[in-house]
Amino acid sequence: MPTRKPIPKRGPTTALYIKNMVCDRCIRVVREELAKLKLDVRSVALGEVVLTGRTSELPMEKVRSVLLNAGFELIEDRKAKVIERIKLAILELVRGGEDEEKRLKYSEYLSKKLGLDYHYLSMLFSSVEVVTIEQYIILQKIERVKELLKYGELTLTEIAYTLGYSSVQHLSNQFKHVTGLTPSEFKVMTAPERRPLDHVVDS
Repeated sequence: MPTRKPIPKRGPTTALYIKNMVCDRCIRVVREELAKLKLDVRSVALGEVVLTGRTSELPMEKVRSVLLNAGFELIEDRKAKVIERIKLAILELVRGGEDEEKRLKYSEYLSKKLGLDYHYLSMLFSSVEVVTIEQYIILQKIERVKELLKYGELTLTEIAYTLGYSSVQHLSNQFKHVTGLTPSEFKVMTAPERRPLDHVVDS
């Protein structure tokens, strides 16, 4: 029998955190841009890239440059990285997290996802951003409601269930409070003004 070749070890890795990655297209663009630099891209997810090699071995200036030219920004400050991870974790949950995750309280979900105490996360987020984590979650959920209303594929009852609202009335009240419109009023507007998810709150 032919002997199997051993799987080569790929060595140490470096995780990079990137601002403004909020969709599948962003993931594709980042992967393509880094591949042009002949880097070994282990994985790409929203806001995070894992490359083979230590930071000191990577052409970081070139990485910063290609990301900036593509509309992204490399996050290098430790606190900024944590805040970006909070935002991305919220974005992932709002846009289709696992059912098990949706049953968790937001504090439990974020603490589990980031491996950090929620009180620390909450204090850090509020000290840098203009809103609390809870307010940021509401803003992201309302943006997702807007998307789903315009797609027209789900009823308001289905949207409320999908996003974890206790009732349609709860969703409607929150939507009106944030936007000044009821969901029905928003839906019939021919050109509703929507803000991109990554610009709901300016960093």
